[in-house]
Amino acid sequence: MKKILASVFLPLATVVCITGCNSPNLASQSRENGLGNAFEAHMTLDLERLNAEGTIKRFGDGEWQLQFDSPNTLSGVQMTFSQGTVTANYKGLNFSVPKSALPVKAMTLDLIEAVDTNARLEQLSGTENNGCLEISGTLDAGEYTLRVDENGLPAAFEMPNNNLTIRFEEVKVITGAAESTTEMPPETTTIATETTENT
Repeated sequence: MKKILASVFLPLATVVCITGCNSPNLASQSRENGLGNAFEAHMTLDLERLNAEGTIKRFGDGEWQLQFDSPNTLSGVQMTFSQGTVTANYKGLNFSVPKSALPVKAMTLDLIEAVDTNARLEQLSGTENNGCLEISGTLDAGEYTLRVDENGLPAAFEMPNNNLTIRFEEVKVITGAAESTTEMPPETTTIATETTENT
């Protein structure tokens, strides 16, 4: 009887062990790199006690723009990032970055560095987790995790040591964008579909 039970349970235990070691959600994967595209997205940023929302745009390497919808202290403020230089604008008036936006400015610079560095790679490599590819790296400010969707576009950015989480929604590729932050009426294409919207 013992021999029969052993012959049944040992193969089952082996199958369970193999299955657990090959979980598809933890497999190392490569993915097409969509980070090099110009894109825009709705962004939600959580940084310690600060919660901010707005629209973020990437025009090219080192060329980004962020416009806040909330909180009230930042609503309407637009920050332009160009090759390491940051300028602020509110209703057409340029001014120095407000004190309330300094933490966001610093964390956005970290986001830009992480995305632009990975955008230069031919292919993205990381860990597959629930449909997203998780890419880990280290910046001067600490370790980060960048999550990209099935098209290689950003889905989330986290720096746990800085209590930072940035989520991206409604990500659209900007077609025909120049390598500058000059405001223009570019075409936007939603990756999920193959339709083009003229803005």
